[in-house]
Amino acid sequence: MNYKKVISCILVGTMCFSMLVGCGASNTGDVNQPEAGAENVVKTETPQLEGYNLLWSDEFDGTELDETIWNYEPHEPGWTNNELQEYTTSTDNVFVRDGKVVLKAIKTEKDGKDYYTSGKITSQNKKDFMYGKVVASAKVPEGKGLWPAIWMMPQDESYYGQWPKCGEIDIMEVLGDDVKKTYATIHYGEPHAEQQGTYVINNILKDGTFASKFHEYSVEWEPGEMRFYIDDMKILTVNDWFTAVPGEDEKEYPAPFNQPFFVQMNLAVGGNWPGDPDENTDFDKAEFEIDYVRVYQKDSYDTNVTKPKKEYRAPDETGNYINNGDFMSELNKKNDWTFYKASGGEGEAVVDNGELIVSTTAEGTEDYSVQMFQAKIPQIKGHKYRVTFDMYADENRKAIVCVSAPTAGWIRYLVDTEFDVTTEKQSYTFEYEMTEKDDNNGRLEFNLGNRGSMATVHISNVRLEDITE
Repeated sequence: MNYKKVISCILVGTMCFSMLVGCGASNTGDVNQPEAGAENVVKTETPQLEGYNLLWSDEFDGTELDETIWNYEPHEPGWTNNELQEYTTSTDNVFVRDGKVVLKAIKTEKDGKDYYTSGKITSQNKKDFMYGKVVASAKVPEGKGLWPAIWMMPQDESYYGQWPKCGEIDIMEVLGDDVKKTYATIHYGEPHAEQQGTYVINNILKDGTFASKFHEYSVEWEPGEMRFYIDDMKILTVNDWFTAVPGEDEKEYPAPFNQPFFVQMNLAVGGNWPGDPDENTDFDKAEFEIDYVRVYQKDSYDTNVTKPKKEYRAPDETGNYINNGDFMSELNKKNDWTFYKASGGEGEAVVDNGELIVSTTAEGTEDYSVQMFQAKIPQIKGHKYRVTFDMYADENRKAIVCVSAPTAGWIRYLVDTEFDVTTEKQSYTFEYEMTEKDDNNGRLEFNLGNRGSMATVHISNVRLEDITE
């Protein structure tokens, strides 16, 4: 996803490694006795995990938020990502109910306009830790514009520099208008880079959505690797990241993920990624429920790790880095081409007699709403590249070509270039010099959305070559 979180955190002068155990939660693996006056509260036994020790947990068995573990974090609307909500300290927005903490978004009116409040809680300066396994069970709300998240930020954001240099670990994010899909992501670097894994519930195999029942989200964070899971199924492994200040060398790996982080949870409303709520968003049901948060650690971690060496695939015997550029084989999104639709775009892509034929039935609101791309293309700093292809359309129209960086902040190696496509087949050539960090995941894109036309496009003879002398 091409979105960006701009975080403004309280800077803390010293990093702490807190292993304090909070009261009011079952955090030792034993069954606690109900406190005096706590009627009908059943204390939950926090399970042990083989190979780990329980560092801290909150089973939310009490009647109110445990402030030895959590902070309320109030913020005004627009604080980040152009989100609409005000985060408050109100128990209308953050409360404990039936053994779960609830972050609730509320729609009201202010100065004659819709106004939204919601809840955000963090464990910063109370339960910071470095390395471990975080496990959380949650049920998300459904509705356009709702954006629940469980994520982690550094206890001292200034240690490596402000976001994204400081790093960010997103254990789960779900968009309220697509509650069958969850995201796990890390952000890092300068320039901003990210790596993301997703999982989509297939109702042929499983019932429900992430909004219809609780699911367990987790990350195993180690010095040289992070692994993300949904219901114990691994959806992302990352071991290659960096951070740097512009004009300086990269910090020693595994920076920035070698410092204490803290857990935070929030329910955002609106913003750059999910978009604004619509008339169908039901705020009576806009509740993000978390059943438990558990943090475990191993006895020790080997911090003597080295950054994996990047692997760069070679071109074919003709020097072409594009797989299936002659379209003599069916599309295989794992190894060559992917047809992508977003933001209202609809259509299909088929191969016929050496041509890729892209038919559009709805052009969408973005240039990438109808898109054909191929990723994992080596891009080496200082090298020069040439992109060539043939193209024509059933009617005159426009298209966009670029070479992007999906894991390096979506910067462009070949800038987005609009060109005219006619009904006569033409050959196109674009050259560029790669001036950024070496990248083994460049992405050639043909963007056909939001161009004022749905004319079918025919593409053939696609090549991307290194022409460095």
